[in-house]
Amino acid sequence: MFVAKAHNPPLAAVLIFAASALLAATTLLAKALGTDALGPAMHPMQISHGRFLFAFVVIASAVGVLRPKLVRPHWGLHVGRTSFGWLGITLIFASVAFIPIADATAISFLNPVFAMVLAIPLLKERIGPWRWLAAAVALAGALILLRPTPASFQPAALLALTAAMVIGMELIFIKKLSGREPPIQILLINNSMGLVIASIAVSFVFQMPTPAQWAALAAIGVLMACAQACFVNGMARADASFVAPISYATLIFAALYDFAVFDVIPDGVSLIGSAIILTGGLILVWREARQRQALSR
Repeated sequence: MFVAKAHNPPLAAVLIFAASALLAATTLLAKALGTDALGPAMHPMQISHGRFLFAFVVIASAVGVLRPKLVRPHWGLHVGRTSFGWLGITLIFASVAFIPIADATAISFLNPVFAMVLAIPLLKERIGPWRWLAAAVALAGALILLRPTPASFQPAALLALTAAMVIGMELIFIKKLSGREPPIQILLINNSMGLVIASIAVSFVFQMPTPAQWAALAAIGVLMACAQACFVNGMARADASFVAPISYATLIFAALYDFAVFDVIPDGVSLIGSAIILTGGLILVWREARQRQALSR
């Protein structure tokens, strides 16, 4: 087993805030690659491949320099986590080419809700009325963002919704992995396996990137690796109930980036739907914190 990090909420807040800014930047670059901003529009599976390729280079280099102590991995859990993670990130990258980054990001915040529902059959967890209320509120927000009318329905939003479901499944595997292995080992194995899966998938759609696209792909990988490092280290230094609300800053950064680069201004529907999803998430976080306080007495 590895030694847990010292409890340090202020440092955790800084790390999670940094992770939020970096994650939003990866979706911005994915949108640029998925449209014609940097050259011919690139297939989301190739964008996902670039993310895993360059993230693997960064993390493998860090492991080579730091030489951390590694433990025996649980390969089954890693395969499950990486497979769902690859599919989820590919779907997110596909969605941001067609809908505002803030909308895709907000819908992706449903993944804890789907993880909660999946935990009933897979982890045998019991779900109380407050959790069901949080899920209902968040799903209502997602329905608003889908704009379910013939005149305004966004089919691409379904990609983001599916991504949230898939990443919810990934969270189940992450939960099973937590406490078993050191974070840097989890990141190394995740990105190694993800690179293998992405390399097979991209062979069917590969196109030679332009120099600007190569730079963007490299930036996505580096930013994602840094975001993952910040996130796992932030999670190790504070309670999840403290960390989770800070991670919602990703939505703010996504909206700012989309406006600064693509002149996309969130409309009223986007703001209302996003606010409702965040409300559902915060209800879930509040309830989890209350339960932990009750158990610690």
